[in-house]
Amino acid sequence: MTRVLVVEDDPQLVRALVINLKARRYGVDPAPDGTTALRIAAARQPDVVLLDLGLPDMDGTDVIRALRGWTRVPILVLSARRASDEKVAALDAGADDYITKPFSMDELLARLRAAVRRTDDVPPAPETTLVMTDGFTIDLLAKKATRAGHDVRLTPTEWHLLEILVTNPGRLITQKHLLAEVWGVSQSNKTNYLRVYMAQLRRKLEADPAHPRYLITEPGMGYRFES
Repeated sequence: MTRVLVVEDDPQLVRALVINLKARRYGVDPAPDGTTALRIAAARQPDVVLLDLGLPDMDGTDVIRALRGWTRVPILVLSARRASDEKVAALDAGADDYITKPFSMDELLARLRAAVRRTDDVPPAPETTLVMTDGFTIDLLAKKATRAGHDVRLTPTEWHLLEILVTNPGRLITQKHLLAEVWGVSQSNKTNYLRVYMAQLRRKLEADPAHPRYLITEPGMGYRFES
């Protein structure tokens, strides 16, 4: 049974989450504050965490950092905070996804299933590290991209950016993280670099660059590769 730790201080929302999750055969451990959440996480080893940021005893980003000190469990933030900097702070702290309240239960459950699938996936051996989509194939070992049977010429910077995204399928990677990884920490505010290079990657790999299917922008936050 997949165990879900629900960290939320709104009793009505907790009740709705517990009912919906248990109906789908998830085990649920509710926690009304950060201190309780960290204690339960250590004792119960959940498979996924649903976390509100506005907790009565500490900020949710502090809970994320504490968890990331010892576990890679998927963390899905559920928050009414809509400002881009709040979202980026949570993702940079180590959250895997960010869902803004109010949300539909169907969307939440879909993202929960996706998070669990990603942890269940066993990474392929390096010799067979292929990322295959209906539109293109990425050979991570050979550092080679093909589309419609033809090689796609990528610059080293384009390749580095693509490699980070495709090795984290479904996960939102923040602009700050991508900039720091590809261009260095000193360039972490140059978001125009990302726009230019992502546009180039889409032109080379997407069937319809104006309406990308695989290289997705999350406005104000970052980018996501959907396989």
